[in-house]
Amino acid sequence: MLSKLSKREKYAVFVAGLFVCLFVVARLIVIPFMEKKDRLERAVQAKTKTLNEMIALKAEYDGLKIESELSENRFAKRKKGFTLFSFLDKLAGETGIKENIKYMKPSKSDKKDSKFKRSQVEMKLRGINMKELTPYLHKIETSKNSVFIRKISIRKKGKGEGFIDVILQIETFEI
Repeated sequence: MLSKLSKREKYAVFVAGLFVCLFVVARLIVIPFMEKKDRLERAVQAKTKTLNEMIALKAEYDGLKIESELSENRFAKRKKGFTLFSFLDKLAGETGIKENIKYMKPSKSDKKDSKFKRSQVEMKLRGINMKELTPYLHKIETSKNSVFIRKISIRKKGKGEGFIDVILQIETFEI
């Protein structure tokens, strides 16, 4: 059958056969190889991203662990029998604002799955000025007893007198 074809037709059949062979080779070998290479590159990128996230989480965990250990050391260094209420009352006496205290409401709550208890005191100060309040707040925040002000509400008392009413929520953690 091939012998009956002219030279030109034989050349066309040869080129068509070559094209079919190249197409089959490309379709069965080259394209699957390239697709697998792309899949592997995407998998490597995904694993690299996951690894970077894990490294970041590990660094965050290590930071939190160190912070936790420092907090436990601070709690251990507290005087025996430390209570937030008595600490705040003592500071009020030291800073001279004890007579401005209208009330102090202590409360405690257990934290789930933790050995720590949150101790909180809400207190209201009446008729105080900023010069009297500032040293009290400074002593609370700079205390080595890990005490911090959670919330503060300040209201002006009267008109132009310079006195304010303050509600503070102060808390700490206890073992």
